Amino acid sequence: MTATLAPPVRIGKGTVWALGMLAVATGALESVVTPTLPLLQRELGMSRAEGALLSVVLLITGALITPVAGKFGDRYGGKRVLIRLMAVVSAGGLVSALAPNLPVLLFGQVLQGAMVGALPLSFILVRKHLPAAEAKVAIGVVSGLFVGGGMAGTLSAGPVAEGLSRHWMFALPTFAVIGATLLVNRLMPLDSPGRSDDAGFDWPGLVLLSGTLVTLMLLLAVVPDIGSQPLVLGALVVVLAAFATGWTAVERRAASPMVDLRMLARPAVWKSCVLTFVICVGTSGAVYLVPQLFEVSEDAYGFGASATEIGFFLLPGAVAASLAGPLSGIWARRFGSRAVVIAGTVIMATALLALAAVHSQVWHLVVGKMMVALANGLCVTAMVTRTATSVGQSDTGIATSLVLVTRVIGFAVGVQVSGAILTAGTPSGSDVPAESAFVTGFVVAGAVTALSLLVTRTMSKGVKE
Repeated sequence: MTATLAPPVRIGKGTVWALGMLAVATGALESVVTPTLPLLQRELGMSRAEGALLSVVLLITGALITPVAGKFGDRYGGKRVLIRLMAVVSAGGLVSALAPNLPVLLFGQVLQGAMVGALPLSFILVRKHLPAAEAKVAIGVVSGLFVGGGMAGTLSAGPVAEGLSRHWMFALPTFAVIGATLLVNRLMPLDSPGRSDDAGFDWPGLVLLSGTLVTLMLLLAVVPDIGSQPLVLGALVVVLAAFATGWTAVERRAASPMVDLRMLARPAVWKSCVLTFVICVGTSGAVYLVPQLFEVSEDAYGFGASATEIGFFLLPGAVAASLAGPLSGIWARRFGSRAVVIAGTVIMATALLALAAVHSQVWHLVVGKMMVALANGLCVTAMVTRTATSVGQSDTGIATSLVLVTRVIGFAVGVQVSGAILTAGTPSGSDVPAESAFVTGFVVAGAVTALSLLVTRTMSKGVKE
């Protein structure tokens, strides 16, 4: 059977650059919310907790879409699935651009979350159509351009939103996504579908995990209003418990589970998941709190920064995050994964606690956010690498997917908790949180991060090359 299949068509540099253009466009579209979140909160009348929900819904969708995209890419061909995903992303970008209120904008962000599954599909297509050595270079180019697109989105979102409107900051990168998708569709040859998996896809697991994550985010969003909505809070707790219990039962019995929970019994995997969750909770505190503090009026205790200024202030953190991956790999080979994780954890906890104590100057926040971004990149990259090399080759995908899903959950929980702290710390009749709320948020994030050192002590040093 395999002998009758034609070899994959070799792609040229134009096709690789088309994928790179798509990566730039999606990276820009993904990054526009963070620097403009305070602006969106003002224009749409959102609470801090609702703003936190907006900032994580795309990542949650992405965590759910990625395994589906990979499975369908194997079954129906990577190009077919990639083009359809980008059609969903384009629709989401247009919905976000036209959104008159928060519910519609949330729906647009849910659709945009499909872009998270597109980047791995791009890598799969490159590997299918290029020799190994050239594929590594092409994947590096596409990855770098995605990071570059994120930086461009961070810098341009503020000026576009303030100079034109918030609608255009979604529309412009969406038009770029549409154009790049058409170019990829024209230049990328069709790839042959792989063998179908007789076990099928774990749709019940996907639905139950989606319900679990969405309910968890809603629960965290209403926590600040616990006094006025006790029945809603109680109902969400019951629904969350039901979803989580059902998902656990389904995954344990599924022939081809979406997330193989049996893998968590392995010490190397569960320790990596715990560390990733805790570290991402700490990271997300800075990711959410710092832009909010920049935006607070100078008449209070903040800096009155515009969306444009916030984008510039966040740029050093984005640069640090892009450098963290390569640095983590180099240092892990030299010193071992445990040393990298311990160093990253100490840096992050120190930076967060320093932000709690000292945040009276812009540079305090810029440097603190930059150190947190660097530490997060060091830790998460080391965790993924360590997990991938501590299990058998056939289990690599399952084990690393557990870590990546945990990363998204940790980030989402941390952002929602930070939003809840600010909401709870906002005096009645005011839209500005008390300064103590920011201090509490940074202290909580730093303390949670420091707790991960209890787990790192039990880690093996890791393989040094």
